Amino acid sequence: MKKSLFQLKQHETSVKQEITAGFIGFFTIVYIIAVNSLILSEAGIPLQGAIVATIMTSFVGCLLMGLWANAPILVVPGMGINAMFTYTLVQSMGLAWQEALGVTVVSGIIFLLIAFSKLTQVINKAIPSSLKEAITIGIGFFLILIGLEKGRLIEQGDQSIIAMGDLSDPVVLATILTLIIAFVLFVRNVKGHFLWTIFVGISIAFLLDVMPPLTNQAFSLQEYSQVFGAFSLENSLSLPFVISVFSITMVIVFENMGLVAGQLDLAKGPEKFKKAFQANSIASMLSGIFGSSPTVSTAESTAAIAAGGRTGLTSITTGILFLGTIFLIPYMNIIPANAIAPILIIVGAIMVQNIRNLSFQDMTETFPAIFMMIMIPFTYSIADGIAMGFILYVMLKLATGKKRNVSFTLYMIACLFLLTFILQFIS
Repeated sequence: MKKSLFQLKQHETSVKQEITAGFIGFFTIVYIIAVNSLILSEAGIPLQGAIVATIMTSFVGCLLMGLWANAPILVVPGMGINAMFTYTLVQSMGLAWQEALGVTVVSGIIFLLIAFSKLTQVINKAIPSSLKEAITIGIGFFLILIGLEKGRLIEQGDQSIIAMGDLSDPVVLATILTLIIAFVLFVRNVKGHFLWTIFVGISIAFLLDVMPPLTNQAFSLQEYSQVFGAFSLENSLSLPFVISVFSITMVIVFENMGLVAGQLDLAKGPEKFKKAFQANSIASMLSGIFGSSPTVSTAESTAAIAAGGRTGLTSITTGILFLGTIFLIPYMNIIPANAIAPILIIVGAIMVQNIRNLSFQDMTETFPAIFMMIMIPFTYSIADGIAMGFILYVMLKLATGKKRNVSFTLYMIACLFLLTFILQFIS
């Protein structure tokens, strides 16, 4: 492997550091195989085919990001948008799963046209810094929430939305013990602290007898042949199809824009934004062909970046590991939740630190930012949280006579987000 391909010396990293970061990233996001596949299966996609589609989509997405953008960003089917694919497009709007895949392909093509044109720069410049920071902070809170939920430290309450988990549950105890050790390793800046956290978490889970059971799934190429290339454009002029394309496009463009910008800032490589955004667009379009819901630059990429990932070698390593799971499907759940939850919590906390970059002098800037960073975890949707923040930002600027502080592009973005909510409501 040529080090010059990834410019390791210029990025002050090494092959070992990048591959380690790739492993960390893989362990934190590998759950997407099981979760995404189950959600897609509820849309009618054969489960075995959905599993392979998720793996292939993740493999190609990470490969594109690594080779085209040389960025340590992991590209996998997005949580939230996969639910939108199944529960909104198919179960609510009545599209067949093949048509929903067609929507994914068409929206991906539109995304691709935006990413490879000057529209990307226009849109990116139109977004105020307060909202960009809020996206990163909101995703940080979201990761903390996911980590707490994954480790069962919080659960749905009987008399409240969220309640403390059952402390007598051995899984909760395993998470607490692993979290304490993870904090110590991180604060003391121990080399490979996230990898050590995973090993410690597995050991504690084994000692407390809370290791996840092995699945009995087996690789089935026959079922995948029914899914690959099965997208349909037959009813592409129908109103439900057009509304779906519009809604999905809005989500994937702005969710990826926010995620990529935040992750590259963390990786100290903001100059890679254009190519990373382009890689995302190609992956999103291909996901419909492979048989999956659209891809995003997953929030868990920050775990790989925090572990030292700085180049595309990190994402390529994760992609190769995804491909390898085709032959290891029965063992893909071997990493217990208590080993992953602490990493998500710590990475989320790192992202939340960006709150110090917010200015609290102008309430027309502060309120939309706070609203966005709170709504992202509370709605369990990065896209919905971003949309609400953009709409509120424009409304407050208009209400206080500061309409000249808002660009025409931002007005258009807010109106499109508002239209998306209206279309979802009437559909």
